[in-house]
Amino acid sequence: MSKLFTKFANGVAAIAGSPYAFMVCAGYVVAWALTGPLFGFSDTWQLVINTSTTIITFLMVFIIQNTQNRDNGAIQAKLDELIRASAKADNKFIGIEHLTDEELQRILEEVEENAVRLHSERKRRNSIPSVTH
Repeated sequence: MSKLFTKFANGVAAIAGSPYAFMVCAGYVVAWALTGPLFGFSDTWQLVINTSTTIITFLMVFIIQNTQNRDNGAIQAKLDELIRASAKADNKFIGIEHLTDEELQRILEEVEENAVRLHSERKRRNSIPSVTH
């Protein structure tokens, strides 16, 4: 079931993200607008566009979320592998996407402090005139 839904979600996402899908949807809206005078801009006429767009949006939320979840998972796996494979990398960053917001905020602050410290050290080192013999 999961593999079938993945194939379905990928297919729908590819189609929905295409210029053709946009043109079809824009054409649908234009056709709907042009039929307004024919139907006297009635409540039913308005209900057609409201209902159809609401249903499509509702279903697309799940498709988009599914593709984003898989994309994020793949990116995380790739980043984790790069961290693991790098001799100088800190392995404590592997899997941090599962931490709470507060835990992530603490790590972000620590990383930013380290970056500022390293930048200051490099700047200080580069400003010291080198002595040649």
